[in-house]
Amino acid sequence: MDVLVTPEPWNAPDAARLRAAQRAELDSRYGNDDHEPGTTPSADDVAVFVVARQPDGAAVGCGGLRMLAPDTAEIKRMYVIPAHRGTGVATAILRDLEARAYPLGIRQLVLETGTLQPEAVRFYQREGYDPIPNFGPYVGATQSVCFARTLGPPTHP
Repeated sequence: MDVLVTPEPWNAPDAARLRAAQRAELDSRYGNDDHEPGTTPSADDVAVFVVARQPDGAAVGCGGLRMLAPDTAEIKRMYVIPAHRGTGVATAILRDLEARAYPLGIRQLVLETGTLQPEAVRFYQREGYDPIPNFGPYVGATQSVCFARTLGPPTHP
C-alpha cells in the first residue's frame, strides 16, 4: 500500500481518533480498560507522533516514541485500522519511527504488547525486534510481552 507517514501533533483530530480506536480495540480484547500498566502517554512525553495517510488523505495508522532515557525510546500507540492491516502500513510506520529516532540520539527502541495480540507479537518479531524481559511498569504484568531493537543509521530518508 502506498502511504505517506508524517509527524502530526498528538492532539490532532486524526491522531486522537486513531488512538481512541486503538484503545477501544484493546478494551474489547482484554475485556476492560485496565490493560496498560504505567503512565498513559501524552503530548508532554511523546517526542514523536506520526500518522500514515493514503494518497487521498485518509488516516489509516499511527505510532509514537516516548523517551525513556537519552538513548532509549518506547514505541507507543502503534495502530493500523483493521481494513488496512496486512498491507504494509504498520511496517511503513515502524520504519518511519526508527528513521526519526536515530537523529534524536535514540539507539534502542523498546515496546510492550500483549498476550492477546498475537499478530502484534508476530509483526515485531518479523520486523527484527527481539523478546526482552518486561521492563519498567511492565515488570510482573502477566499479559505483557516486551521487545527491543538496537538501531543503526537509517537506510532511507
